[in-house]
Amino acid sequence: MHVVRLEGSTNQADSDGSFTPAWAALSPATVWASIEPATARGLERVVAATVESSATHIVTMPYHAGVTTKTRILFKGRVFSVTGVANPDERNEETIAVCAEMVT
Repeated sequence: MHVVRLEGSTNQADSDGSFTPAWAALSPATVWASIEPATARGLERVVAATVESSATHIVTMPYHAGVTTKTRILFKGRVFSVTGVANPDERNEETIAVCAEMVT
């Protein structure tokens, strides 16, 4: 288990009246999470019967309603963009995020 930071995409108004994309911490911003490489078997468990070619990792954490496909997960200088979210059995106990690691 690792401590990760959750951030959501927002738009900030700039001086000329247009909007600039920005990131803001979710609440709570840090959670304990399991980070695993995305394997065919692991992806099948989460995204059954669909193809998720961009997934590199699966991040499992306690349920967090704020995690969407507009969320990024930060861990030790690494950035994971959430490409899919599952709430197993709609029980609000666990959030499983299918992620693509962003390479800069």
